[in-house]
Amino acid sequence: MKKTYRLFPIILLACVLVFSFACEKIIPPAPAENSLLDGPMEGLTHAEQAQFLAGDIAFNEEVFTTQTGLGPLFVATSCGSCHIGDGKGHPFTTLTRFGQTLPNTAPDRSIGGPQLQHRALPGYEPEQVPAGVPSMQFNPPAVTGLGLLAALTDAQILAQADQANADNPGISGIPNYISPPPYFIPQNNHQAVDGKYIGRFGKKGAAIDLLQQTVGAYNQDMGITSTFEPVDVATGLITDPEVSDQTVKDIVFYLRTLKAPLPRKTDDAEVLQGKALFQTLRCSACHTPSWTTLQSDIAALSNKTFFPYTDLLLHDMGAELDDGATEGSAETYEWKTPALWGLGLSPNSQGGEYYLMHDGRARSIEEAILLHGGEAAQSKEAYQALSQADKDALIQFLESL
Repeated sequence: MKKTYRLFPIILLACVLVFSFACEKIIPPAPAENSLLDGPMEGLTHAEQAQFLAGDIAFNEEVFTTQTGLGPLFVATSCGSCHIGDGKGHPFTTLTRFGQTLPNTAPDRSIGGPQLQHRALPGYEPEQVPAGVPSMQFNPPAVTGLGLLAALTDAQILAQADQANADNPGISGIPNYISPPPYFIPQNNHQAVDGKYIGRFGKKGAAIDLLQQTVGAYNQDMGITSTFEPVDVATGLITDPEVSDQTVKDIVFYLRTLKAPLPRKTDDAEVLQGKALFQTLRCSACHTPSWTTLQSDIAALSNKTFFPYTDLLLHDMGAELDDGATEGSAETYEWKTPALWGLGLSPNSQGGEYYLMHDGRARSIEEAILLHGGEAAQSKEAYQALSQADKDALIQFLESL
């Protein structure tokens, strides 16, 4: 009995060691922070972290049903179903916009515009784009880092447009000026021009701020009304709100404070070679590498330098990308420069594959480059003239973002 008692500590220690090593084999290590798009930015207060969590739950966990206001016409049943892991959408979640074919005109709501609701509850017929009406297919974008873009001032964006005209002949980005919705309240970083404001969000920059983007998504994507947008998309009638103001504000805060995508392999020689080529090919003339915010109402957003690789401006992308439909003041062949940060993580939310450009038609980064026309034609031609080794280096750089 005494002998067994003396052996007990040894046996206990052996069991602990066995289970510890077994757990290391069974439980996978946590993913690297730069391999994930979701997560809050650093520097949030405890109260801000609580609101971020509330927005995270509303964005990623709430699924709408007939009992909670879904539809009757809709595209998706939740925010997260279009932005899995806060990343890019899959063709299954493609959005279709139609009803506006000329700049500075209102979309024709009498034919169902501005967005197609291709799904419907029982007893209702889903919409179809009328025959002969041009439409645009939009793959849902990644939503991380948007708060930093929202924190920039209109003056900063306009200064970039002037610089592009002066320093890069043949490349002349312009803002998309949007008529604000009735609930829009200008902030210090907004600057009105003839009653309109620069649009920053969406493939053509059709939303001025993240509140407009969120309210529009609730209404047009899920058929959910709010006090901000009380009109039901199926009937055109004003209805009681189906989502609270607080939930809308929580999601806006969540989108404002999602961390920016973190780059990978930053010291890799091939990645550094590709980064230099990115400048040489003048890709950076539109995909502006870095910005710095000014003072913000959220301290974590103030005076931050970040690297989105976009100028937030519209550019002529050529006839091949002209879908015949538009939004705001943009021409049908103009598209807002998409941010490239997080590009290499896109397959994580797209079923392990790439679906790039505004409609997902490009199945690789190289295909996306080769679809560039208009103002980007010279950069595309310069890419085509590269050696295979240089092309590989450029792709490696883009995948590291």
